[in-house]
Amino acid sequence: MTDQLDPSALDDAAACPRWYVVQCKGGESFRASEHLTNQGYRVFHPLLEVQKKRRNKLVWIAEPLFPHYLFIRLDRVASNWRPIRSTRGVLRLVAFGDEPLPVPDALVEMLIARSQRDETEREAGNVYFRPGEIVEITEGPFQALKAVFETQKGEERAIVLLNMLHHQQRLELPVGDLRRTT
Repeated sequence: MTDQLDPSALDDAAACPRWYVVQCKGGESFRASEHLTNQGYRVFHPLLEVQKKRRNKLVWIAEPLFPHYLFIRLDRVASNWRPIRSTRGVLRLVAFGDEPLPVPDALVEMLIARSQRDETEREAGNVYFRPGEIVEITEGPFQALKAVFETQKGEERAIVLLNMLHHQQRLELPVGDLRRTT
């Protein structure tokens, strides 16, 4: 008895949408994401909120989680692959030889779920830190001390618990004076 593959099963697998990786030109992943989305492709560009010092103040900015890369959802049959290469900001599809490599769906779906959860937390007002997270105070008389983040008070202020004289003292500080510990 010989094992034979059903040709229609191969066609079904080819028509199943999969996630692929797009390599972008240096510093142009945001542009590539925007242009691919405008062309009707489903694109996922995972971002990470990071603190940077700008004009002597700490600000939060969005940076790509994977610099120079983003994900695109395509199927082998119905998707038009040709315009991707000539899209502004796109360098190429990541491939092995001449064959673009699909990324496991579970990986991308996990990244999407994580970014949606982070977005929900930002909308709930907890932009910077999670309750119970250990933070370091970077400015003022308590500089270099570690504290426990309790809650955010508005957009600019935070309440932390600082252990002083064997008691947890509540302090209200500017959010910019705190940073995550490593």
